[in-house]
Amino acid sequence: MSASPVGHGVDQGTQPPVSVLLVEDDEVIRRSVELALGRYGYRVAAAEDGLTGLELFQQGGHDVLLLDVMLPALDGIGLCRRIREMSTTPILMMSARGDALDVVSGLEAGADDYVVKPVDTAVLVARIRSLLRRAAFVPGHTAGSGGGATALPSAAPAPAADSGEGARLAFGDLSIDTAGLEVFRDGTPVALTPTELRLLLEFAVSPGVVLDRQTLLRNVWDYGWEGDTRVVDLCVQRLRRKIGADRIETVRGFGYKLRRK
Repeated sequence: MSASPVGHGVDQGTQPPVSVLLVEDDEVIRRSVELALGRYGYRVAAAEDGLTGLELFQQGGHDVLLLDVMLPALDGIGLCRRIREMSTTPILMMSARGDALDVVSGLEAGADDYVVKPVDTAVLVARIRSLLRRAAFVPGHTAGSGGGATALPSAAPAPAADSGEGARLAFGDLSIDTAGLEVFRDGTPVALTPTELRLLLEFAVSPGVVLDRQTLLRNVWDYGWEGDTRVVDLCVQRLRRKIGADRIETVRGFGYKLRRK
């Protein structure tokens, strides 16, 4: 594996490199992505169909998944759903067309983000690093089903609580432990992906304040440029299903806000 370009690769040190599971049926694209990510210091395992990809994932040790939408045997949407049944590993979907249905289906299935092929290598690496930062944000998060220590970027600090209840914030039946980064609804733990958790915390530090989609893209998805706000809308929908449909309000024409009670 070649050395990582300065400022872009993974700080490997004495730890193993970040592992990417790539599932792509087009041999040319698959090989080019493998080579490109390898130059940035990532270890890449590749599969050409969804079932093989699922088998590789179940073997464990993968930190982020890169899934094509159109795959033989088991398509990327179905693969994403299967993985979400067992893991919160960050998932980046790839769509050749950028078709709205592909994008919506992938995000509804549990993907964290998407890119449209052909994708510039620098953009792809930036998206992957953003996913890894969100995963590292969750203490104890083990990406792959088999897990293992990986060289992930430093986690962002948890927001300080100002509720008079230590590190626990309460909004009606919803309780958030901002130190342990755990979420409960009526006392029952709520399983959130790293992206969903980061989105919820973004709302929780400013309850009742309307947050527009571009602000959420910047703060949660680490987008330093204009991004597709459908990513925000679909993630909010997934979050609502888990914490209560009326907990996050839509302010038409502006954005979203978290209800205080």
